[in-house]
Amino acid sequence: MTQNNLGNALQTLGERENSTARLEEAMQAYRLALSEQSRDRSPLQWAKSQNNLGMALRTLGERESGGSRLEEAAGAFRQALAEFTRDRTPMQWATTQNNLGITLQTLGERETGMARLEEAVQAYGLALTEHTRNRVPLQWAMTQNNLCSVLQTLGEREHGTTKLDAAVQTCRLALIERTRDRVPLDWAMTQLNLGNALQVLGQREDSTSMLDEAVHAYRWALSEFTRERVPVQWASTNAGLGVTLRVLARRHAAGHARTSTLAQAKVALLNAATVFAEPDFPGPAQWLATQLEALDLDIRRAH
Repeated sequence: MTQNNLGNALQTLGERENSTARLEEAMQAYRLALSEQSRDRSPLQWAKSQNNLGMALRTLGERESGGSRLEEAAGAFRQALAEFTRDRTPMQWATTQNNLGITLQTLGERETGMARLEEAVQAYGLALTEHTRNRVPLQWAMTQNNLCSVLQTLGEREHGTTKLDAAVQTCRLALIERTRDRVPLDWAMTQLNLGNALQVLGQREDSTSMLDEAVHAYRWALSEFTRERVPVQWASTNAGLGVTLRVLARRHAAGHARTSTLAQAKVALLNAATVFAEPDFPGPAQWLATQLEALDLDIRRAH
């Protein structure tokens, strides 16, 4: 039990630091705990330590480029679910299903296939059978937000708009409980996810109104996602806003409206570039350079 508690403390420290050393120590502490907290001797404590181990492995995996840690994390969560059953421990079962969903989603986003993402949708759906709005409103909203995110990713990879429509609806559901007053940063994250879903849906349906809604959602998110508080989220939101404004500008007739919207798009993309720079963010930095190059061409044409 003490090793498990030590692991919890090290994991919390590790999540706040850039180094992975504390997370590696947390993982070792959980494994030591599991050497005595066997499934036969103390099944629920064993499941708890497996879930904690999965959390540490997932955080490590999110910071690494490969998928091995994430695979291990998914295995640990599935182990925990062998004892955290819905009949015996419904809330722990739902929380572990949500943790499994996040891990599968992260794996799926790094792969080209759909299978992991579909599994994540299933895991979130199972979590929502116990994480109900009446019982645990904020956990319900968190899971709805996660479901929105994975549906948006699936929607981008599929033809049609079914998944994207579902993503928008799910984000709107999450915002019923994820209010700005109650949980401002979580509210902003759901606004960002909503903006992303509306942006893709608006382009696919050729809908200016949806793109306008996406802009509003991004700007709401930026009211809480400041550079000082959460620089990466601030940059991600500016990137989404810049791309959406560029698409909207193309729909304006030549004149002040187009040039003004393009100028706003450039400010947003340059904001994102101040955070997403080489060598820490090679992928986003390259993507932004491409976006800015195309935007500069649009600006020259507008003039």
